[in-house]
Amino acid sequence: MHATPELVYVDNEDVSDPRVNLALEEYVLRYFDRRYTYVLFYVNEPSLIIGRNQNTVDEINLPYVQARGIHVVRRLSGGGAVYHDAGNLNFSFVTDYRPDRLNNFRFFTEPVVRVLRSLGVAAELQGRNDLVVSGRKISGNAQFASAGRMFSHGTLLFNSDLGEVVNALNVKKSKIQAKGIQSVRQRVANIAEYAEREMSVPLLRKRILEGIFEGTGVRRYRLSTQDWQGVEEIVAQRYGRADWNFGSKPRFNVQRVQRFTFGEIDARIEVEREHIQDIHLTGDFMVAAGAQRVEHALRGKVYDPEVTQKALAGLDWQTSFPGLSAASLRELLHR
Repeated sequence: MHATPELVYVDNEDVSDPRVNLALEEYVLRYFDRRYTYVLFYVNEPSLIIGRNQNTVDEINLPYVQARGIHVVRRLSGGGAVYHDAGNLNFSFVTDYRPDRLNNFRFFTEPVVRVLRSLGVAAELQGRNDLVVSGRKISGNAQFASAGRMFSHGTLLFNSDLGEVVNALNVKKSKIQAKGIQSVRQRVANIAEYAEREMSVPLLRKRILEGIFEGTGVRRYRLSTQDWQGVEEIVAQRYGRADWNFGSKPRFNVQRVQRFTFGEIDARIEVEREHIQDIHLTGDFMVAAGAQRVEHALRGKVYDPEVTQKALAGLDWQTSFPGLSAASLRELLHR
């Protein structure tokens, strides 16, 4: 991502409500002038931001979250749940959809990495979508695409309360063990631990903005009253609704869970009289489309490995589960 005359910074006026900030991001994606690429920054009050394809209740420590008044909000993009607070800076690029930009996190994180390195933070992109320093995660990234536009957004743990990450989230052992570590606290780190100079979240945002615009001067857009009204409408329609943020927990009498290189699949199947009455595939994978195709193909079918194999024949699930073979998917659903 390099500065161009078409790059614009959208000022969120330091709003810290996660429902409003996610709605603003969606509003920019859907309604702003498509000739431009937009960059947003936001810092949220204590909140858990849930991936699009996740089962919220399974991801969070609900009694703890409720007792602490921590917001729980589902985002449009896939990936895993993350904890936000005043020590976490979030960035988002809203731009035209192009096939070479989808899942190309290096393209969008390059200016962030460049600025962090100038501050003495040896950040690098590692694995699917993480920025790490010395093997410890300081940033997670995800994307969403719709109607010719997309956004790529990420977190930057600056001086976040990492203890709350452990307390508020139900992080599965399979996830941290896949990283070769024993605990969440070993896995994550704050940028402040590595920066060579005195920094703050506002100053970090300023440095990244300057790095993105590369000395050309920051082109700033200030939201109008009409813009804010549009944002509030999206809050009311989506991010302020419990049915969006939590959803309904599906009935199931068969559960199969496995972690792959692209993320985890949690399959919940309601089998009655040997037929699949319902099936839901949730997890921290990035895109829902392939999973939805599998669900649609299997509903109403006999719950049998051979029937599943025939139903999956010719079906494209790679958008959700890249590299997963038909045999591995069948084994997951029936082992």
